[in-house]
Amino acid sequence: MGSEGPSGVTVHVTGFKKFHGVAENPTEKIVRNLESFMEKRGLPKGLTLGSCTVLETAGQGGLGPLYEVFESAIVDKEYGLNDQGQVILLHFGVNSGTTRFALENQAINEATFRCPDELGWKPQRAPIVSSDGSISNLRKTTLPVNEVNKSLQQMGFDVAPSDDAGRFVCNYVYYQSLRFAEQRGIKSLFVHFPLFTTISEEVQMNFVASLLEVLASQNYAQ
Repeated sequence: MGSEGPSGVTVHVTGFKKFHGVAENPTEKIVRNLESFMEKRGLPKGLTLGSCTVLETAGQGGLGPLYEVFESAIVDKEYGLNDQGQVILLHFGVNSGTTRFALENQAINEATFRCPDELGWKPQRAPIVSSDGSISNLRKTTLPVNEVNKSLQQMGFDVAPSDDAGRFVCNYVYYQSLRFAEQRGIKSLFVHFPLFTTISEEVQMNFVASLLEVLASQNYAQ
């Protein structure tokens, strides 16, 4: 088992529901439709879609469902097949002001919400994880963002690496995810998407399928 080529990759995907100022969140539709889209297109060799979950656009109050995703990823890793290989937490969020896709390198330990989240929470300069110390503390993904970005650009997508995931719910979720991933020996990546009015739904779905192909092709042996 697992002797030919790289071992498998299991990906757990999340998106968000609508929130203040964004009536239709493209990542909600993308994540809801992803399984059926990939069934028709065909999953990349060696890749398993572990779960697709749409989260409330909420920080502290949304931790329960987020940690359910985390724990299901770990159950897969601990009780799955021996050759299951790498587990990746893949989070999608919208940036309504952008015209391209962004692969986020890092998250910062700061929650400063410009408006309340969907459960009414509006922290200002608050640490996301107080035991991590300062609100300037960074956590970085261990995925090779620049390599992934280059592959996606070569496939024709308008995408760039980013070092700023904001201070709102996207950054909040990513920080929690990076912390969990480090503790459990898995990987995490956050991707920001533009609105469908900027890049069409069809192109965005194809971008996600291509991203999964690139993630499946990486060597996670180390």
